Amino acid sequence: MPISADFPFQEYLPFWDALPRELQTELRAAAQLRHAHTDQVIHTGGRCDGFFIIVSGRLRCRTAAESGRSITLFRLFAHDVCLFSASCILKSISFTVTIEAECDTDYLRIPPAVYRRVSAASAQAAQFTNEILASRFSDVMWLMDQLLNRRMDARIAGFLIEEARLCGSDTLHITHEKIAQHLGSAREVVTRVLNYLAHEGMITLFRGGIAIADSARLSELAEDAVP
Repeated sequence: MPISADFPFQEYLPFWDALPRELQTELRAAAQLRHAHTDQVIHTGGRCDGFFIIVSGRLRCRTAAESGRSITLFRLFAHDVCLFSASCILKSISFTVTIEAECDTDYLRIPPAVYRRVSAASAQAAQFTNEILASRFSDVMWLMDQLLNRRMDARIAGFLIEEARLCGSDTLHITHEKIAQHLGSAREVVTRVLNYLAHEGMITLFRGGIAIADSARLSELAEDAVP
């Protein structure tokens, strides 16, 4: 879908006002507004689909092992940008990920060739790209720390607290399998931990979901970083 003439690019790209008028015109003409339904995959493998800007909704960036087990690397929210969907513009970086919508999501797609020209012509755009890369690298390093230094019960507790914050509710309609996919674990392990949390009175399990019964204790467990 073409972009309207009054779309506020400056709210999403901090370097917009510093771009020459001709580059603003080229970028605006090339950008497309797209919609993704819940659980729809919008990027996979080593494809170079373009530079994504999230307008509304939420995207999940995940990777998978040879076993097929996946893990969430990071999430993207409104006003976030995704570079790994346009990995061909990133020199010496090969990062194979899958990007899917966690809920109905509107996003802009900027063709990689256009964004490459913008980055080459604008020092501010190049700096913005580097800052995004540094931020995503920090996200992945944080994830590695979680995998190496935190018990699974603390990780699951933290995930449930974060989901409740995102959903605005202590009642979560999510399966054990979906939690396992986010955390890169086996469903059986997640089920065992959830049963333990339910036995301790921190959560209540019901068909197709989980209700947080004691958010204070669950938060305390989530902050436990000692393996």
